[in-house]
Amino acid sequence: MAVALGARHASAPAETMTPVAAETERTRPLLPHTRTDCAVQKCVALTFDDGPGAQTRTLLRMLRRANAVATWFPIGEVAAAHPERLRAIARAGHEIGNHSWSHPVLPRRGNLAVAGEITRTADVVERATGVRPRLVRPPYGAISPRVRVALGHLGAPIVLWDVDPLDWKYRDADLVHRNVVDVVRPGSIVLLHDIHASTVAAVPLILATLAGQGYTFVGVSDLFDAPLRAGRVHTDRAVS
Repeated sequence: MAVALGARHASAPAETMTPVAAETERTRPLLPHTRTDCAVQKCVALTFDDGPGAQTRTLLRMLRRANAVATWFPIGEVAAAHPERLRAIARAGHEIGNHSWSHPVLPRRGNLAVAGEITRTADVVERATGVRPRLVRPPYGAISPRVRVALGHLGAPIVLWDVDPLDWKYRDADLVHRNVVDVVRPGSIVLLHDIHASTVAAVPLILATLAGQGYTFVGVSDLFDAPLRAGRVHTDRAVS
């Protein structure tokens, strides 16, 4: 039986739940990367699922102004149609993971189908950016012991979240902002969806508030002291 940790869509079954235009030439890279010590500093990882969306260019500018790093978990069939968005994300210095090819409930799929969903998306990301993603976020946060083992065989750490502002449900930037900043804590992984204009509009508010509270914005991999382990579920820095 899967462990219930959270959901993105109401249509996801409870019994399986655990929790732009191209700008490849114009995206300026972030400042030279130096690893942040999140054991000392207040770190938070913003993550964006289901895209990359049509507002990628806008979102990258917002993050650039805040000198913030984020992690994208693209859907393969979306990314395949817009590889220029993946290239823009990578060139700006952000992290890219894997959110499956077609966003199915993985525990309802056999192991070969699960492998196909992840491998096909990884191929698209690698062709576009030259880097093969390791991190996997199962659609809906749905995971089971069998799927966990299958992802482990693929060498994939499993990344969930501990902050879910329900931005897919509440299309209100102010509410999404409050739903993040009211519960975030050092080491949090925040679930966002860059396919919603209201979410993108909330990002500058989130960045400004958390920066004012002393937070540093890092990619998921930099949130942890050691490389994430294949087949293990990570919801925040405390659960690693």
